[in-house]
Amino acid sequence: MDRAKEAIAQAFKNKADKYAEVFKIIDRRWNCQLHQPLHAAGHYLNPALYYENPNVENDDEVMSGLMSCIHKLALNEDEEMKIHAELPIYRSAQGIFGNPIAKKMRVKIAPGK
Repeated sequence: MDRAKEAIAQAFKNKADKYAEVFKIIDRRWNCQLHQPLHAAGHYLNPALYYENPNVENDDEVMSGLMSCIHKLALNEDEEMKIHAELPIYRSAQGIFGNPIAKKMRVKIAPGK
């Protein structure tokens, strides 16, 4: 959302009076509809976003959303533990995440395509 707001600000030559109302609308919508654990988990698990900013792990809301989703979606405790055990593979771009083509495609196609 920050990138979208930055693009809007640039389009209006950073004149806040021109886009302030739009930002209020965006913020209201963001906070009530998109500010949810599943969206936070998606932010973490989207390779284009994660590998661009691995400091996302310092974002309490994103990490809390990820952990909440893992807990809710895992079928049992063993599966939840396996998911947590595999997160370092994603974090460090090992295995298929480290494949040269996978690295190039991070920003070229949306996850799940």
